[in-house]
Amino acid sequence: MSEPAKFVTGSTLRHVLVMSATGSIGLMAVFLVDALNLFYISLLGQQELAAAIGYAATLIFFTTSVSIGLSIAATAITSQAIGAGNRARARQLAATSILYTTVIMATTVAATYPFLEHLVRFMGARGDTAQLTLEFMQIVLPSLPIIGMGMSMAGLLRAVGDAKQAMFVTLGAGAATAILDPIFIFGLDMGIHGAAVSTVISRFALIAIGFYGLHHKHRMLAMPSLSLISGTIRPYLFVALPAIMTQLATPVGNAYVTIQIAKYGDAAVAGWAVIGRLIPVAFGAMFAMSGAVGPILGQNYGAMRFDRLQSTMRNAFVVITIYTLVVWALLAMGSNLIASLFGVEGEARELVVFFCNFVSVSFLFNGMLFVANAAFNNLGYPFLSTIFNWGRSTLGVIPFVWFGSKYYGATGVLAGYGLGVIFFGLAAAFVCLRVIQKLAENPPSQPPGSPTIQVPPAANSPFTSGKGAT
Repeated sequence: MSEPAKFVTGSTLRHVLVMSATGSIGLMAVFLVDALNLFYISLLGQQELAAAIGYAATLIFFTTSVSIGLSIAATAITSQAIGAGNRARARQLAATSILYTTVIMATTVAATYPFLEHLVRFMGARGDTAQLTLEFMQIVLPSLPIIGMGMSMAGLLRAVGDAKQAMFVTLGAGAATAILDPIFIFGLDMGIHGAAVSTVISRFALIAIGFYGLHHKHRMLAMPSLSLISGTIRPYLFVALPAIMTQLATPVGNAYVTIQIAKYGDAAVAGWAVIGRLIPVAFGAMFAMSGAVGPILGQNYGAMRFDRLQSTMRNAFVVITIYTLVVWALLAMGSNLIASLFGVEGEARELVVFFCNFVSVSFLFNGMLFVANAAFNNLGYPFLSTIFNWGRSTLGVIPFVWFGSKYYGATGVLAGYGLGVIFFGLAAAFVCLRVIQKLAENPPSQPPGSPTIQVPPAANSPFTSGKGAT
């Protein structure tokens, strides 16, 4: 018997809170382990190592953004099919999405790997720091297809409505890294190379846990035919390509910030690296909300429940506002303690404290932008998310950061980074609500960009045989 679409009934506020809470636990676990990674490296007593981790994080963020965009597409098209009651199509779309992700991520690795050294130096790394960054990336980059598959599986579990199992996907990978990091870094005396190896190994946990949830628990993987694979590439790319472009905008903006920060030396880069680890831990729930809201919107859009689309977005904006203000207060009160925990001094400490006290509140508007982008991607307007995110990462970063750097130094860079998001966050939220209102007033005959072919159940598929098949 097919599972019902979970999000088309019940309190939308409860769905937002449950999906965000479970998603944030998994995300924050991974990012917390990432912060511990930097902490372990800092114990080795070489500032070049911490700076290398900072440069590598920016590059990893850039390449991983491709897999995030692909997981958004997988979630959008699958959740719409579930909401529309077409379980057979949803199962095959899920398997096809994983296949697309694997191929695209492998292509990304092949295109990026030969230019790693140039990318590292473009970021501003020099000398021993550049060499350490390069060696770290040479180990980690080839594992991108693995993390891409794992992230798509987590997104598909959210599309089904299984927030708990999706949480376990990232939580398991985070736990593996937490165990392996000290073993490879200190036990085997591999230093930064050990951190890279443990990162690669832990990523296989994503696939193992994700496959168990999708296949064994929900029977959400059905072997697609060749005609299905070719027939669904267009609606998949309709969401995936602008979603990838949307995700690439953020690391472009962060790369520009890193380049400006690098002008002030390794101490400033080390402080920026600490901030880069602190942001996901502090605002993990907000990042998770963009992934949580997507499947809720997708299912209700597939079911044409426009009243629930409106209530979902209103609830999401309220939760973001309350959450950000609470986190800002906590960061401001604990700013000096946080800087001490990471062992940063001088200019690095000044940057961390300044971020906690002033810049962190700007993530209220980042949150609005993230959630609005999730709505655009799942409601058939993915190019709007591309426009707003690139606007934020260019017009909302470059002039503000340049001005701050020119007149106020490294702290001015951070101030400009925070100020630039205000307009784009508010504008994205306003446009998002208008889009939903217009959809309610003039509902389409079917969700824009959804697959038009009807997929029969794959009765003979090796994925669908056995107990629990739907």
